[in-house]
Amino acid sequence: MKKLYLFILLLVFSKVIQAQEQAWVYFTDKENVAAAIANPITILSQEAIDRKNLHNTPIDARDVPVNENYIATIKNQQGISVMAKSKWFNCVHVIGSISAINALENLNFVDHIDFADKSLNSRPATADQISEEKESLEMLEDFNYGISGIQVEMIRVDYLHENDFTGDGMVVAVMDSGFPEVNSLGAFNRLVTNNGLLGGYDFVNRTEDYDAFTGNDHGTKVLSTMAGFVDNELVGTAPDANYYLFRTEDVASETPVEESYWVEAAERADSLGVDVINTSLGYQDYDNPNYSYTPADMDGNTAFITRGANIAVEKGILVVVSAGNSGNNENFPIIGAPADGDAFTVGAVNGEEEYVSFSSIGPNANGTIKPDVMAMGYFSTVINTENEVSFANGTSFSSPIMAGAVTSFWQIDPSKTNLEIMQLVRESASLYNNPTNEMGYGIPNFQLAFNSLDSTENNFLQLKIYPNPVQNKFFFANRGTEKIQLELYNLLGQLIFKRENISSEVDISHLSSGIYITKLQSNQQEKTIKIIKQ
Repeated sequence: MKKLYLFILLLVFSKVIQAQEQAWVYFTDKENVAAAIANPITILSQEAIDRKNLHNTPIDARDVPVNENYIATIKNQQGISVMAKSKWFNCVHVIGSISAINALENLNFVDHIDFADKSLNSRPATADQISEEKESLEMLEDFNYGISGIQVEMIRVDYLHENDFTGDGMVVAVMDSGFPEVNSLGAFNRLVTNNGLLGGYDFVNRTEDYDAFTGNDHGTKVLSTMAGFVDNELVGTAPDANYYLFRTEDVASETPVEESYWVEAAERADSLGVDVINTSLGYQDYDNPNYSYTPADMDGNTAFITRGANIAVEKGILVVVSAGNSGNNENFPIIGAPADGDAFTVGAVNGEEEYVSFSSIGPNANGTIKPDVMAMGYFSTVINTENEVSFANGTSFSSPIMAGAVTSFWQIDPSKTNLEIMQLVRESASLYNNPTNEMGYGIPNFQLAFNSLDSTENNFLQLKIYPNPVQNKFFFANRGTEKIQLELYNLLGQLIFKRENISSEVDISHLSSGIYITKLQSNQQEKTIKIIKQ
């Protein structure tokens, strides 16, 4: 009898667990929208405002936070757990029973509810809802890449490094499953000692800063392809960029809430003034098959994470994503979410520059060419948590290799938009005139992309400013002997000051924090460089 009772109890408990569903609850409005937009420093960091001004990206209602009173009310509803929130979509991600979630529609500030299990939705989403440097640097870098040279030289990022474009002054956010030992491994000493590790957050456990540097080691390996530095063994594609690390993936399960964690992290990245996002994550199949996507859903505007990534691109961030590892999946060989949208999608090739069969193919469900480009994703050189050089396979690694390359490339001219940078990289690729489903536009050549930039950028390479970001003074690394004229502008185009015959240093300790544009002139040549004042 005890065994029967226990069996019945377990059966009932199992049904209760199974009855838990996931859904997005969308709100009708936000508070104080006009006032917040009129005074954006109340909702965004100065770095974010400066980046948006630099690229003429509008600040709109989507930048205003979700009404916290609404969230508190939702949390107080019986049987409801709030897992994540999104200001871009003005919604929260909840878990609860079907009846408890449906009951939320009785709240006057709830506009509609979308279940992750589409069969539970009473109505489809409408079109409106869908829319709704551093003192330790040398004058010129001469890296010993070791075995990582294959993945770096394949796309000619080494050419950018030789000309001192190593991601300096750019900000990257990495979304992944964890970053254990990043703050202590020798491979990241360059990053840490140069204050390039800006912080992190664990959206899964809701814990701050270095708590994000735990969890699964996938993120550590991913980061190493961009920011790692072990002389004569591995050099990342953007070793001198600045990085935020966000944990959004819970490897213990596969559920739609991870999409919401990702969107929330992207929103935070935007508010922090991030330039580039890398995400070596993709979503198509879930533990609960009712939540899973179909190939037809990969249309660039259906999956929640894809729609969020599209907004991030619209907000001026260059979002780089892995194509996925489903190329051998007969039922679902195409790219997953968010690779199907406006993000810059990266597939995998081997060291011989050949397509690797596991790399997910295109196009997306609407016929858009995907992947965009390819990089090395087979036997990619990475650093593991034992601080050892090792190898890894997957588009998880071709994506950050490309993201770091794009970051170093964008450093040349930060005034260009994310869309302009993406197109320049596509046009440099090996199959640009004849793209394929497997390779997209092919393998980029960053030397060609570099040469396609305005010639004034190429004729003045001997000039460098460091450190960047700067606190008080910045210095010139000028290989020539001529004097330099400097003009410093704010992002409104206003001249802050002008200096003649500068040869060594400039003091800007009196300026407020933010982004400034320096215009440098020497021997009838000009160059502009973005300066981040801390």
